[in-house]
Amino acid sequence: MRDLLTGLDRALNRIYTFAGAVAAGFLVLLALCVALSILTRMAGLYVAGLTAYSGYAMAASAFLALAYTFREGGHIRVALLRNRLAGRARFAVEVWCLGVASVFSVYLAWYLVRMTEISWQFGDKSEGADATPLWIPQSALAAGASVMALAAVHALIKTLLTRDIDAPFSGSSQTLSE
Repeated sequence: MRDLLTGLDRALNRIYTFAGAVAAGFLVLLALCVALSILTRMAGLYVAGLTAYSGYAMAASAFLALAYTFREGGHIRVALLRNRLAGRARFAVEVWCLGVASVFSVYLAWYLVRMTEISWQFGDKSEGADATPLWIPQSALAAGASVMALAAVHALIKTLLTRDIDAPFSGSSQTLSE
């Protein structure tokens, strides 16, 4: 059973790393869109939707990077109370925080997936000159939020199983088999 859990842990960490790499790709796309926007303005050309695509790339990079950043311990954590506690109290506070994060991230993922589905069903398009079907950029947000929800629940379960509050973060080498 531990081998299965360790394999699952490694597979999930690869998913978070992949999502982070895709987020980095969207950051590059954002930079290219901004550079192209500057160059086309200087040349007196108008490219329809370039500003909208910059916004889509920025939103996609932010949401897709959530899980990777969470796993690496890059999110701001209010540790003032937690660091003053020790033993069971510290563990209980960490589990409570991860539980709250799991509930909110699962709800956000559900909402964004549902919003994307509704946009697809109704054929919603952006109001700009590009008329992009909104489900396309919303899919990246839904995917990023879903992977973040997975990461939060994963961190909660890993913390409960290992009894180590730092196990899910900073690419911890402790696996579920140790």
